[in-house]
Amino acid sequence: MTARTTVVADSAGRPPSGDGAGRRPSVRTRFAGVALILLALISAAACYAVFSWWLPSDSDRYRDYRAARPCSARALEQGQTDCLSTWRLTVEKTVNKTAGRSSAYEATLTDKDSWRGTVSFGDPGPLLEQLEPGDRVTATSWRRDIVVLGKDGVQQNTSEAPRDELQMNAAMGVLAGLLSAQFLAFGAVRVARPRNLGPFTWTPYGKWLLITTIAVSFGVGLPAVWTGIPWWTVPAVAVPVVVCAAVLIPLGLRRRAAGRL
Repeated sequence: MTARTTVVADSAGRPPSGDGAGRRPSVRTRFAGVALILLALISAAACYAVFSWWLPSDSDRYRDYRAARPCSARALEQGQTDCLSTWRLTVEKTVNKTAGRSSAYEATLTDKDSWRGTVSFGDPGPLLEQLEPGDRVTATSWRRDIVVLGKDGVQQNTSEAPRDELQMNAAMGVLAGLLSAQFLAFGAVRVARPRNLGPFTWTPYGKWLLITTIAVSFGVGLPAVWTGIPWWTVPAVAVPVVVCAAVLIPLGLRRRAAGRL
């Protein structure tokens, strides 16, 4: 019995539970950690772009649009586009299709100089649903885009009209920032100690934290848009909530596991 055990040990070159048995899983775990850190850097860059460029750009564009005044004759002659110009156009055709993700709300317009263009809308009302081919409409243009269409006192903003919806910009930035922090934490643990991940596993902690992060970001951003509260309330509310969830979720999982025992 003793001789057989010795032969097996010598032929293997090392005990079955030696370091080589866990070397490959450790390499894969570290590789996954590096990938998560790269995702964290990408998410951090997206967060920076949202708050440093996208949000300020949309804010400035909306402010300029609200401050724009009707173009004077001289401004029209000089080709200025920061003012509001109006044009009489004819409706050639409309598209009013509601079919989930493939919804389309468009109006194709023409004028006497053979110009032809198509404008899109976010929904069919109140004007688009009433339009028919041959109708004459008033188009308001700003910075070479048709931003408003009107007929008989009824007006509707096109998709090109600047909107005060910075709350959703902030929600996207917050989501990117929180995901960056999550990816970085999970990636760093995998690189530093691949054999002892602790609570930083995908199931159940990572999955629940990801779901919570997405739900909170949009759960705060959408009501902020609907109510019109300032955009900065989105990170002010969403970030503390997700941080608390990141601490409480592992505690809840431990208590649940202890209760099963």
